[in-house]
Amino acid sequence: MSQLRVDAYGDKAAYDRATAHLDAPLAVVDLRAFDANAADLVRRAKGKPIRVASKSVRCRALLERVLAREGFAGIMSFTLAESLWLARSGFADVLLAYPSADRAGFAELTADPKLAAAVTVMVDDPAQLALIDAARPAGRGGEEVRVCLELDTSYRLLGGKVRFGARRSPLREPSQLAALARTVAHRPGFRLVGLMAYEGHVAGVGDEVDGKPVFSRTVRMMQAAARKELAQRRWDAVRAVRAVAPRLEFVNGGGTGSVQHTAAEAAVTEVAAGSGLYVPRLFDNFRSFSGRPAALFAQPVVRRPGRGVVTVLGGGYPASGVAGADRLPVPYLPAGLRYDPQEGPGEVQTPLLGAAADGLAIGDKVWFRHAKAGELCERFDALRLIDGDRVVDTVPTYRGEGRTFL
Repeated sequence: MSQLRVDAYGDKAAYDRATAHLDAPLAVVDLRAFDANAADLVRRAKGKPIRVASKSVRCRALLERVLAREGFAGIMSFTLAESLWLARSGFADVLLAYPSADRAGFAELTADPKLAAAVTVMVDDPAQLALIDAARPAGRGGEEVRVCLELDTSYRLLGGKVRFGARRSPLREPSQLAALARTVAHRPGFRLVGLMAYEGHVAGVGDEVDGKPVFSRTVRMMQAAARKELAQRRWDAVRAVRAVAPRLEFVNGGGTGSVQHTAAEAAVTEVAAGSGLYVPRLFDNFRSFSGRPAALFAQPVVRRPGRGVVTVLGGGYPASGVAGADRLPVPYLPAGLRYDPQEGPGEVQTPLLGAAADGLAIGDKVWFRHAKAGELCERFDALRLIDGDRVVDTVPTYRGEGRTFL
């Protein structure tokens, strides 16, 4: 098991006591860790509001909990259907972070003034505006649609032959954003209100990976150069867009791993974060901050095949992204367990190796951390909220409310 860049291991005895009356598999959120992580995000944001990335939480009760804290404002959603559902549920400021082709959703959005006032959609191509118009009631009728443009943040070298960052928006240069801003401004039924730029190659890539000092130094060098390049380009892009839309309401940037860097940019009015609330394993390898694992899941021991081995039920919950060991959940408590390299985590059963296995009996719980944050909630319909050694509430995940948006 890799060493964790987190404050400390959680308290297995407390988690076991809290859930002694519950059978595994189950998922929990440690509220003390969750709240401590939220406070740390606010500290790093240095006074700028944090928009919560709902895909990293996927639980309405916990979205409400964090948005009740000072320093958090608004939701960054991941599908239009989710955005509309959240708006109908009372969330008043929902930014859809990805373009959509959901015609039925756009028909609903443009037909309802309350939804149209609460939801902002992402656009990076005039064809997306045409799709929205085609979905409107009576052609181009209906409510005005709030629009946000997205800037490509990728860091490119050698004329673009080398690229760091996700392939997202085609809008890279300030002039391109200004051109689309003018298109929005001249098209009836739309209002440009925001600009977003997500630097995933900084916010989501750890810069101090255990056992990889050369790689880690290379990542830090790349990220330092990328931040400098993007800060200037983002400033120029905001200035170009504001020349077209002087009443721009927000400029959103960043993510959990880059909150303090992005918040320091004068052009940015708000930062985004979500994974930093749960602190999944992919966020163990950052020099600039540490967190407390808050979201865990437990699998029951169902077999003891031999000395130094136990088998738990299920557990094969890989995360999205490029397939690799870093996308797998990690055995967390008790410390010292590891996967069998010939099997790994399985859909139905998972053998675990290590001396700690000999201290586990049939029916005991083994606690895991997921590689990513909200994806855990696609596997469980409820989260048990733990305070100390007590379950203080049980709340549904999106799945538990019958909402499987992707």
